[in-house]
Amino acid sequence: MNTFSTKRSHWFSSLAKALVLIFLLGVAACGPSKKTASKRPASKTQTAHRKPARKAPASKKSTGSASTALKKKYAGQLGVTTNAISNVKLYTFVDQWMGVKYRYGGMSRSGVDCSGFSNLLYKEVYHKQLKRTTRDIASTCKSVGKSNLREGDLVFFHISGKKNSHMGVYLQNGKFVHASSSRGVVISDLNNPYYKKYFANGGRLR
Repeated sequence: MNTFSTKRSHWFSSLAKALVLIFLLGVAACGPSKKTASKRPASKTQTAHRKPARKAPASKKSTGSASTALKKKYAGQLGVTTNAISNVKLYTFVDQWMGVKYRYGGMSRSGVDCSGFSNLLYKEVYHKQLKRTTRDIASTCKSVGKSNLREGDLVFFHISGKKNSHMGVYLQNGKFVHASSSRGVVISDLNNPYYKKYFANGGRLR
């Protein structure tokens, strides 16, 4: 009898535990579940209508600052006011070529000669095609005296007795830019004793 009572007690105890466990599982199952929103891939239509990002254009402020800096730089080198540097395209070209080494027959940044440099400058800045050699270019120009030179005129030199053996492009205030055989592309002064000695005349395209 005692053995039967003990087994029945264990049976009720196990049943009670099972019922409690079932109840707890039921509560957990009925609790609010968090739904994770699934991300849908963009449709082909949405992708087709999506515009590519545009690069922001250079601001007027940055462009203006670069132009102002260029004007100040060459106004200082030429000894003129910044207002006198009005052809920004010309001085931008000069600035890009400054220091390029001299190479006879050259017409690139790896080396350029005096007539080649003048050719490239005229083509880029003035949209005019010059002949290839200094002598041929001189033959297409009307002579201009030193005192009447204007920005963009050509200047010719008879160096060591050789007629029209060197040339450059006049800038302002007695200064000209050219490809020197010893220094490459550089700005020089017509009043320098060397260039003053060999200066022949200025030239303006007919």
